[in-house]
Amino acid sequence: MNRNKQDKQLVIFIDSGDTIIDESTEIRNEEGIVIHADTIPGAAETLRTLYESGYTIALVADGELQSFRNVYEENGLGNFFKTWTVSEVVGMQKPSPAMFEDAMRKNRLCDKDKKRIVMVGNNIKKDITGANRFGITSILLDWSPRYDMKPSCPDQKPDYIIHNPEELLPLIEKLNDELKN
Repeated sequence: MNRNKQDKQLVIFIDSGDTIIDESTEIRNEEGIVIHADTIPGAAETLRTLYESGYTIALVADGELQSFRNVYEENGLGNFFKTWTVSEVVGMQKPSPAMFEDAMRKNRLCDKDKKRIVMVGNNIKKDITGANRFGITSILLDWSPRYDMKPSCPDQKPDYIIHNPEELLPLIEKLNDELKN
């Protein structure tokens, strides 16, 4: 994974809950803000490796901004994201194109860059449907038992499926290499 950071053309949009943070470990305060949560096994190391390899990583997640600040500060992962697109701030949730448009704008990307963007998430109705309809590559992390992972329509069918965060590393490298060739 110690490749030249200049050759990282792929941009990674990534969800939070049950993609990086284990939703079953969340502790919320009386206002419903998450004040503690653990990462899912392998997620912190995977995020760190992608960041250190030179990939642009953008958080694209539904929830409250303070919840994300709390858990990413606690777990020492906040600085791995170049940008944060959070539904509370955008005013819409995935699969709304507004979420993906916000992440593209913040990363100075345009329509021709869509071929360079992947969306990694755990929810076929939000992450996968949103990415597919928006025209970017969808990657389903099917680690969580909390959501139905069976597509009920073509928009819910992911381009790729991984079963744990570590499987993301070789897939991202493969997709990045395909972009260069």
